[in-house]
Amino acid sequence: MSPFHVTRTLPEDAMAAALRADVQHGLTSDPKWLPPKWFYDAHGSDLFEQITELPEYYPTRAEREILVARAGEIATALPARTLIELGSGSSEKTRYLIDALTGLRTYVPVDVSDSALTQAGKALVAERPELDVHALIADFTAGLTLPDTPGPRLLAFLGGTIGNLLPAERAEFLTGVRALLSPGDALLLGTDLVKDEQVLVRAYDDAAGVTAAFNKNVLTVVNRELGADFEPDTFDHVARWNSEREWIEMRLRSRTAQTVKVPALGLAVDFAAGEEMRTEVSAKFRQESVRTELAAAGLELAHWWTDEEGRFALSLSVAG
Repeated sequence: MSPFHVTRTLPEDAMAAALRADVQHGLTSDPKWLPPKWFYDAHGSDLFEQITELPEYYPTRAEREILVARAGEIATALPARTLIELGSGSSEKTRYLIDALTGLRTYVPVDVSDSALTQAGKALVAERPELDVHALIADFTAGLTLPDTPGPRLLAFLGGTIGNLLPAERAEFLTGVRALLSPGDALLLGTDLVKDEQVLVRAYDDAAGVTAAFNKNVLTVVNRELGADFEPDTFDHVARWNSEREWIEMRLRSRTAQTVKVPALGLAVDFAAGEEMRTEVSAKFRQESVRTELAAAGLELAHWWTDEEGRFALSLSVAG
């Protein structure tokens, strides 16, 4: 059986320290905010899997449609021997790429979750004994050192997750990705596209209330990890389209004037009735905006694929 490696570049206490720093900064800012990565404890990850199956939430289905239809073309455009996936999670969608890349020798899934990486990696090794799986426990937003693997390498960042980064963060991220690429390597990027406002808002405010529960889960995480006393039922889920910035904003709106204590940080945080705290932005893109952002990082857009309805795009870019 092919070897399965796990390398940890993320210190054991890194996530706890990052949570403390984010909550301290976000809850003392005006306006208040919390970053979306803290949605994803075990319960939050389960809720997100439910979201991907909702009729209103199209991105996962649209991206899968592209991968099913175009994986062969992607493999022809970049016949990678190494596939690197940032934020790999269960690696479920990646199977289409792995099957299409007939010369693939190494798969490098990158995630902060040890358990998700191990489970997905072992399953892949069992299915594909010729594949060397080198799992990397790391935070790809904080700089990344990749293992020495054969080229050409295809670095995949799927799911539209890049939209959760603010513009300056996206620029920094893409510049970092460019630094990881050698001549002959490429970036495969998933981006959700600008479309009708009602379609976008429904995708983040479903009738069943699953996204609302997902949004409020960040409060449960802060309660559990930092001893806070948020009462999730005193906050309402809000999803709003910002037409100027072309992104969806998810917020939590306080139903009443209240004070939340966070003992681990020595904080007492006042919320006014109706005050909103931003928990996520999800930027939507146009082909030219993607091309421009890639070019600014030294990457040249070479291929662009969308689903039949033009809702979502996968782009392949190379070092410019």
